[in-house]
Amino acid sequence: ETSRSAHASPWVDISVPLRDGMVHWPDNPEVRITRSQDLDKGDDANVSDLSFGAHSGTHVDAPVHFVKGAEGVDALSFDRLMGVARVLEIRDARAIQVEELKAHAIQPGERLLFKTANSARRWPSKPFQPDFVHLSLAGARYLAELGVRTVGIDYLSIGSPDEGVPTHRALLDAGICIIEGLDLSQVRQGTY
Repeated sequence: ETSRSAHASPWVDISVPLRDGMVHWPDNPEVRITRSQDLDKGDDANVSDLSFGAHSGTHVDAPVHFVKGAEGVDALSFDRLMGVARVLEIRDARAIQVEELKAHAIQPGERLLFKTANSARRWPSKPFQPDFVHLSLAGARYLAELGVRTVGIDYLSIGSPDEGVPTHRALLDAGICIIEGLDLSQVRQGTY
């Protein structure tokens, strides 16, 4: 058996680190990270105070986020978030539409991560962008009919500001796990 140290890591980190003052959904709590104890100020340890909404940075939308009485993120099966995933590069600069999804021959049970024009915008370091690329409601219904397992997107929401609730409901009601706030800027289309 050969050592992995001579090879590239098999892991690709696509999470967005939380930082003080980073972009957040407009009506959600701001991201605040401050030092409450500091070695440089004579304290015995460095301790940070964290304050942010659960939908900051890279996060999972639990069913309870949009479905009254549904399960929380703590009840989701790990197989939703771990395993083979396929990154799809989306060409449409406005929305992920059914026509483009059909071109990817999506199979039931797949984990799909959508790399859109949002990735090129370097969104984590910018103010909120209301014109982000999102999954259309028709696209969400199509993926629900196909029975995909998980969808992820490279912005703070899978749904547009106008159709966010029905888009989320179409996915969550079908048992599809939603991952938002991914950093796919350094990832190419393919299976991982």
